[in-house]
Amino acid sequence: MRKRLISPIRSTAVVRESGWLDLDQAALVEVTSEAEGYPVEEALLGDGRGWRADVSGIQTIRLLFDRPQSIHLVRLVFKEETFPRTQEFVLRWLPSGAGSWEDIVRQQWNFSPPNTIEECEEYKLDLPSAAALELSINPDISSGEARSSLQRLQVAARS
Repeated sequence: MRKRLISPIRSTAVVRESGWLDLDQAALVEVTSEAEGYPVEEALLGDGRGWRADVSGIQTIRLLFDRPQSIHLVRLVFKEETFPRTQEFVLRWLPSGAGSWEDIVRQQWNFSPPNTIEECEEYKLDLPSAAALELSINPDISSGEARSSLQRLQVAARS
């Protein structure tokens, strides 16, 4: 399933008091799939249980900014309370006017419930004029049937 959440284009992106970009006002989101009851909005807006894919395999969440953003911080929170697995994710960005994506980070994490159930990553960055961010998640590098999930994705940008 492909999804696009269309937000009105504003002259400036809204920044919440905490400094995090208000993604429902600043970007269009594309997602490869989502399970019923776990829409991508819950991970981007922090309103609930987070996002979960409807199918196994590599999944992508892409933020297409209404106007280029000067990104200085990205926070990712993943949770897995049920299945032990090794997840790999890749965070990429697309510079405004560029034709190709650039990797920011590629990382693996071992979930071992009930002891290791949460991965929280913060990346201090200097991404001037970012047109988009992309998060690709391989939920189980051993090709198991695990489904991608994301508890929270936050982006901070300078004005």
